[in-house]
Amino acid sequence: MTPPRARTWGRIGQTPVVRVRGCRGSGRVSMAGMTCYRPGMRSRLIYSVREYRGRKDEPKGFGWRDFRDLLVRARIQLGGPIVLVWDNVRLHLTKPLREFIDANATWLTVFQLPTYAPDLNPQEGIWALVKRDIGNLAAADLGQITRVVKRRLKQIQYRPDLVDGCLAGTGLIMDG
Repeated sequence: MTPPRARTWGRIGQTPVVRVRGCRGSGRVSMAGMTCYRPGMRSRLIYSVREYRGRKDEPKGFGWRDFRDLLVRARIQLGGPIVLVWDNVRLHLTKPLREFIDANATWLTVFQLPTYAPDLNPQEGIWALVKRDIGNLAAADLGQITRVVKRRLKQIQYRPDLVDGCLAGTGLIMDG
């Protein structure tokens, strides 16, 4: 619940201060997603959001099963094989996820981005769009942050031009 920091307007010489209820470390919202591109088709955004409230036995973030489920859901939604290009997050390199990829090589091909290359990852542009919108949010609770994040991701889903812009921002091109 540590509020994000952002710029805003205020009277000259008077810095605007927004008091936020809650205490540090009372929860967080995690996002996982993929931008999907196919020549001749509209770009897609497939995502998942998880809320962590600090309860006992509650996962803090996404596990390998969550990524597996996201990939399966993407295959169902896209209706075809997937060529996945993803970053070197440690979780992407775990043995169970590698075994899943190997077992599904008929429809899933994976390429790793170079280490420390967020500028080549179009998904980073999506996260930047979401975070920019919550920069001035003074949320009353974690649920409000989650609702705002989900709403913004849903808005981006219906704007394929934004998803295309995230690919263009990487400088990468798609061969048809």
